[in-house]
Amino acid sequence: MFGLSWGEIGLIMTVALIAIGPKDLPVAIRTVTGLIKKARSMAAEFQGHVDEMMREANLSDVKGEIDKLRRFDFRTAAESTLDPDGKLRAMVRDVNESVVAPSYISPSPVEEPPADAPAVIPPEVTRKAPVPAFIPPGTRHWGF
Repeated sequence: MFGLSWGEIGLIMTVALIAIGPKDLPVAIRTVTGLIKKARSMAAEFQGHVDEMMREANLSDVKGEIDKLRRFDFRTAAESTLDPDGKLRAMVRDVNESVVAPSYISPSPVEEPPADAPAVIPPEVTRKAPVPAFIPPGTRHWGF
């Protein structure tokens, strides 16, 4: 641990034996080992607290990033990237206003049938969009 050789350890033990005495040496060794154990446990506890703080800091960073992703507005970001000055939006709006809607989208006013008319309404009157006369062979029929 401290880079002591066996000769240095023997010298320390000899000085301790002479200074402390053979009677009190076991008590001194137990005291020193107890202090070393206590210092190691305090260091491990401190390291555990530091690791826990690091995990909490990382979790708060991750939570912050997730909250940013939840608040992210893709539509606004795309519009600001694709059309920063708004010219494209204005051009599309102008084109939409200048296009005349087809007759099947804006229905014409329905005339009241005469009193002697049959109760069945012909399909041409109720149809709003053109319907193909046949189904092309390459189309799929979902739900079968």
